[in-house]
Amino acid sequence: MTSDGTTPPESPAGPSGLPRVVTAAADREGTLTTWSAGARWLLGYRSEDVVGRPATDLLAEDAAAFRARLSGQQRWTGPVVLRRQDGSLVAGELLAHRRVSPIGTDWLLVWRPAHKELPSRADFPLSWCFEQAPSILGVFDLDQRYVWSNLGEERALALTGDQLYGLRLPEAVPHPDSERIEEAQRRVARTGRPEYLEAYVRVAGEEREHSWTAHLAPLHDPAGKLIGVGFAAQDTTEQWEARQRLTLLNEAGTRIGTSLDVSLTAQQLADLAVPRFADYTCVDLLTSIDGGSEPPTAPVTGPATVRRAAQRSILRGAPESAAVPGAALTLPADGPAADWLAAPGPVLYQRDDPGLVRWAEQDPDQGARLRDLGAHSVLAVPLRARGATLGSVLFVRHRRPDPFVHDDLLLAQELAARTAVCVDNARLYTHERTTAVTLQESLMPQRLAEQTAIEAAARYLPASAQAGIGGDWFDVIPLSGARVALVIGDVVGHGVHASATMGRLRTAVRTLADIDLPPDELLTHLDDLVLRLTAESGDSGTQGDIGATCLYAVYDPVTRRCVCARAGHLPPMLRRPDGRVHFLDLPEGPPLGLGGLPFEATEVELPEGTTLALYTDGLIERRDRDPGERLDMLRATLARPAESLQDACDTVMNAMLTDHHDDDIALLLARTRVLPADRVAVWDVPDEPSSVAQARKDASAQLAAWGLDDLVFITELVVSELVTNAIRYGEAPIRMRLIHDRALICEVQDSSSTAPHLKRARTYDEGGRGLLLVAQLTQRWGTRYNRNGKTIWAEQDLPGGDGLGV
Repeated sequence: MTSDGTTPPESPAGPSGLPRVVTAAADREGTLTTWSAGARWLLGYRSEDVVGRPATDLLAEDAAAFRARLSGQQRWTGPVVLRRQDGSLVAGELLAHRRVSPIGTDWLLVWRPAHKELPSRADFPLSWCFEQAPSILGVFDLDQRYVWSNLGEERALALTGDQLYGLRLPEAVPHPDSERIEEAQRRVARTGRPEYLEAYVRVAGEEREHSWTAHLAPLHDPAGKLIGVGFAAQDTTEQWEARQRLTLLNEAGTRIGTSLDVSLTAQQLADLAVPRFADYTCVDLLTSIDGGSEPPTAPVTGPATVRRAAQRSILRGAPESAAVPGAALTLPADGPAADWLAAPGPVLYQRDDPGLVRWAEQDPDQGARLRDLGAHSVLAVPLRARGATLGSVLFVRHRRPDPFVHDDLLLAQELAARTAVCVDNARLYTHERTTAVTLQESLMPQRLAEQTAIEAAARYLPASAQAGIGGDWFDVIPLSGARVALVIGDVVGHGVHASATMGRLRTAVRTLADIDLPPDELLTHLDDLVLRLTAESGDSGTQGDIGATCLYAVYDPVTRRCVCARAGHLPPMLRRPDGRVHFLDLPEGPPLGLGGLPFEATEVELPEGTTLALYTDGLIERRDRDPGERLDMLRATLARPAESLQDACDTVMNAMLTDHHDDDIALLLARTRVLPADRVAVWDVPDEPSSVAQARKDASAQLAAWGLDDLVFITELVVSELVTNAIRYGEAPIRMRLIHDRALICEVQDSSSTAPHLKRARTYDEGGRGLLLVAQLTQRWGTRYNRNGKTIWAEQDLPGGDGLGV
């Protein structure tokens, strides 16, 4: 019996001499739910005797008072007296924890003998624990000299305690971080406040540095006097390396794949890996994916042709750090480099591995060089994305001593996987862009039409890679009467759809130009077409609204008149023969696709040698510049003299372009010419049948004057039919005009808007063969309308290709 009348438990001590601790559990209401073997030994109750009963039934004190002490507490500890099954009492300390779990709340009850019954902590053999602790422990005096160190410290420094005694840390470990630790020791000795820091020090017998987390704390004697500084350090190299790998992987997500260029994406991986992961990195890509082509989906088992897409070395100026060569390399099927492409995962070579030797033999320019440098650890990882092989990446270590380990393989595989997806995205974009550019170029004029009215030059530049191809276009369309149409337009959006829409609009403009519609009417019909295309796209669910801008101009070299209309497009600039440059005052008109709004045309007379500049907004708009400033720059550039229009185009593009442009650029320059007066003959034709014969004589005489006697017979027939139709079906006044251009053009104008029709006369019909004869005898014919009626025209090719030598 103890002094308080309780019976101490007869508990065998554990290895440390401490008696056992007893546990039980109770629900939130205090009902016992579990009963341990130790609890049965302590109180004598079996589990079935107490589980389900209130825990307070075992107390030798007031239950209500005990519950009051626990009320609202998360944890409670204090003395308790328990009643054993035989009625004796047991005194001890109770620790009650409130536990919260997904299924509810309960109490964990922990009992131990009263503190006064336990052996003294001073009796526990602690010295050997500190000696053999897994952490590095040391004690320094106020002069930062070793007083005591444990075995971990001695093993790490390869010095005994006697050898360390009295040394400063920089004297025991000459390292910059030792100086930093000693400075922290001085601060702790001066301020009395503990400090934490990280240090990187090489362990004795190892070439690589370890990461250490160090804790410095002030040490006081029983009187509170500061007598030294305690030092504890834990080797956290694995944790540090894990953090570095995670950091590198996180940076890979932000630094790799920022561009849609395949080679630049590969270079981003090489720049990220060196020097933080490897001393040398190179990325080889299959040449079969160049230009966006599809990569092989089956394993690469035969000889493969690759190109070095990127490389980076820690050694600046070394051959392997030079610019990436453009030449392709064919890998033999039995070589290590070809094996990397077909490998299911990373392939690791350590020092003197046969595969490393074979690689050096097959790639003497770099493999032998790295072997000479002492490459001791090589990690090759195939680049695969969406089941297809794109190439391989090689990580080499020759300067840093530690080889690649298992965790490095996982990191390399993840870096390669992310890079492969980015490379494949860039490849897919390149494929789409190549398709769009090919489509765009096939739909653009392959060469500008040769004609007399103007001298023309043009430039087209696709948008930068990230922006994607757009829908800009231009065209030069010969018209009847030696006239010419100048067209420039811009479809909203980028990609293949914009290119396809551009092709449809360009075809529509050419078709409408063939029927000689005035510019404002042509834009009205083009607007209706865009509305129909938008409706069709909306019904198919493949595309939203289609928008475009367009400028259409018709120049007549006979009258020197130019008629222009625009639909939401930038106005043209005119460069006068004297060098003055200004905008053509032209009503803007709505963009194509709005519908319901009219377009207005402007007619202006242009002196010979006037240059018209038509351009798209890609030439003007820049994110960092005001459009007004860019227009002033264009005006000043056009004012510069140039030997030719080709030189003028180059001057404008060089002055206006930057390294990056988000939109396509189209530029069309046209310098006007005037058809000489002696190449045009005009006659007024009286409205009577007898005038036909005189018209034939006038035409024959003019052809003789031009030296075109070979065309007299056909021209007389054409004149007869066209003049006869005008007299019979048209209205006065009637006028005939011959134009000696690159072809012989015969025109008959009358004041009627009645359209002639080409038809086949039956065998016994007396008429109806006139236009059929004209169509058969000439190369081209047609009708155009104006405010005063219509003009029927026909063209004949000149003998031997003779034309106006302009």
